[in-house]
Amino acid sequence: MFYIRGIFCSTLGSPLRLSGLLAAGSALVAVGSALAAVGTLVGGLSLVAAADTEAAPPRTAIPAEAAIPREGTPGSADPRGAAPAGGARLLLAQASGGGLLTDSGDDLLTDGGGDDLLSGDQPAGDDGLLPATGAGTGDDLLGGQGGGNEGQGGAQGGGLLSNDLTTGGEAKPDNLLQNDLLAPADTGAAPGETEPEKTPAQMHAELFAATGDLYPSANQCATCHPRQYEQWSVSQHAYAQLSPVYMAMQMAINAKLAGTDGDFCIRCHNQVGMNLGESVYVSNLDRHPTSREGITCVVCHRVAHDYGKVSGRLPLKQGDLFSPVYGPTGDSELKRVLASPEQYRVVTKRGESGRGIHQDVKRFFALTRPTFCGACHDVTLFNGFRLEEAFSEYRRTESAATGVTCQDCHMGKEQGVASGYDEGPAATVGGVPTRPRKLTNHYFAGPDYSIVHPGIFPHNVEAAAFKPLRDWLRFDVDSGWGTDAFENGAALDHPYPDAWLAIDDRYDARKILDEQQRRLAWAQQQRLEVLRNGFKLGEIRVVEADADGLGFQVEVRNGTAGHAVPTGFDAERLIFLEVEVRDADGKLVYVSGDRDPNGDVRDAHSLYVHDGELPLDEDLFSLQSRFLVRMQRGGEREEVLALNHSFSPQPFVRPEARATTIYGRPRGARKQKMTIEPLGSRTASYRVPAGSLSGAGPYRISVRLVSQMVPVNLVAAIQGVGFDYGMSSKQVADRVVAGASTLWTREATVEIEGRPERSAARPRAEQSASSLQGEGR
Repeated sequence: MFYIRGIFCSTLGSPLRLSGLLAAGSALVAVGSALAAVGTLVGGLSLVAAADTEAAPPRTAIPAEAAIPREGTPGSADPRGAAPAGGARLLLAQASGGGLLTDSGDDLLTDGGGDDLLSGDQPAGDDGLLPATGAGTGDDLLGGQGGGNEGQGGAQGGGLLSNDLTTGGEAKPDNLLQNDLLAPADTGAAPGETEPEKTPAQMHAELFAATGDLYPSANQCATCHPRQYEQWSVSQHAYAQLSPVYMAMQMAINAKLAGTDGDFCIRCHNQVGMNLGESVYVSNLDRHPTSREGITCVVCHRVAHDYGKVSGRLPLKQGDLFSPVYGPTGDSELKRVLASPEQYRVVTKRGESGRGIHQDVKRFFALTRPTFCGACHDVTLFNGFRLEEAFSEYRRTESAATGVTCQDCHMGKEQGVASGYDEGPAATVGGVPTRPRKLTNHYFAGPDYSIVHPGIFPHNVEAAAFKPLRDWLRFDVDSGWGTDAFENGAALDHPYPDAWLAIDDRYDARKILDEQQRRLAWAQQQRLEVLRNGFKLGEIRVVEADADGLGFQVEVRNGTAGHAVPTGFDAERLIFLEVEVRDADGKLVYVSGDRDPNGDVRDAHSLYVHDGELPLDEDLFSLQSRFLVRMQRGGEREEVLALNHSFSPQPFVRPEARATTIYGRPRGARKQKMTIEPLGSRTASYRVPAGSLSGAGPYRISVRLVSQMVPVNLVAAIQGVGFDYGMSSKQVADRVVAGASTLWTREATVEIEGRPERSAARPRAEQSASSLQGEGR
């Protein structure tokens, strides 16, 4: 994935952790923060200069409450072997001093020598980034020029905070908002008059008003296209930018790579924001409403050219609601509507009385072709690493050869199957439907699901008009606000936030949230439909049931001819088998695919397995691909984010220096695919040794195929940068696990006799279509 050229850490076995970079690079981050504060005032960044500070303070360890405590499990009857002791555990094991578990040899910025940028071992006269007392010419970033001693206030030129663009030339007090480029504009107020202070809401309204003229919100499109809006509003496309996991992941990657990954991730999740020039790091709560809609209407219907595989960097046509849009059929129906203004009551110019509508629909047939999807669903990093290959996989399949398109399977009647399209009006204008035509489904089902407050997702026109996002986050859904059961029993002095003091507001909010929950339940069924069409589970086949033990197999198949499963970001898709064998008394005698107390399966990235408190699940069947990075001495190791542990003082992601055509990838990183090819299959084999069997039986075998959007260890790897909406890492991990779905269940009963020829396997409970939907383990 993100490959850092340089010297790589050869210490095997240590888990990927962000704290090493953050702790070692605190002074460098301080310099970068100062520059960022002058360059942008986004996200509440502040610049603090302390003349008497000799060195940047070390970054403190992430507090225990920021990690994910989960209850331990008793180990007396656990077939996995050793169990964690001591009750509750943290997601990231804590060192004795309260910091994250660290490896002393895993420092990203030091190698034990004296060439570190942050090291105090410098040649005489070398001032480094922060000059000592009596520095020479003062050409550092934070210090001034001249030979004045510390505390004498002699900064006169060269420093960022004196005599530069922010101070207007002459040596003046370091006031960033006085006499410089950041000074407020002339308000035109008469002498002696004070300009009224604007509220944050007013400032945001002014900022967003102009942006609405460039990229209209989907909420405006919903007026005439309610069917498409409702499908899209709860889709993965609509969730693409709101996801706190994705937001933290792209910021963690940039933190590890000194910001050199830039907008590579976010440009695919948020084309509107990147076309507007928004910061990569700003919270979704402070983005333009159209920006946080992710893959919204204008991202597809304001694209004028078929750009091919560009990894999501799409220029969008600017214009307000009345500007032309692009669609597969052209403008014939629109012209008919515009020719009957008395029937449809529409206007095409700003300021006219009536329902606003776009003036033209330009025919853009590329919207119906797989290459349009490939613009985002083939992701290749600028060093040649092929991160996602859904489109490339499709191009080599039987479906592509026979003309079955991405749209046929993912925008038709049934999710994941080429099943034809619905017919009906594409729009309802002023209550009058347009003529029937082919209708495409705008839900685009996939494995992701929402873990955020239902007041902010799904997107909802009424919710957006009722309260801002920050107020919705403070509405207590679980306590039952806005229901008779709660309101009739609540104390008169119950401490409500100001936004929810009125009982009528709470009841109105509950009505909106009931609709939100209905949409989420519909989305869950659509998600199960596409996953069950993609993954198939065979029956349990017993191959051994005698005095030597019990052996059985189960086949997992790819039900689609269009691409591998899982596809896309397959290195973070957790698809696995959970297998249990119980004796006649219900005692668990064998398990595979179970979870550790954090919610991870017992693979190499489980912190409990890494710490030796739980054994590695040798029989685990998982379809999650793995990132592998090259080590200093030629070996490879798995990584959660595929970032090399580098000794380089400049951990930058750079283009590959040599052509990648020979290897098909950068030499320092690769992905080990564990997916199943189109219409292919893979067989999972299990064996219970005779010593674990307590008698003749009967023994009950249970197999579940489970889908989870990301593993919990990813949450552990990215939690150092925090999560949006004020969510804790425990909240994120718990909701990720709770959203996991059981796709299929198989069960069989086996009796073991002393002679193999008399053993019998009696399968029962064919496939359970309603098996524990959405249950988290």
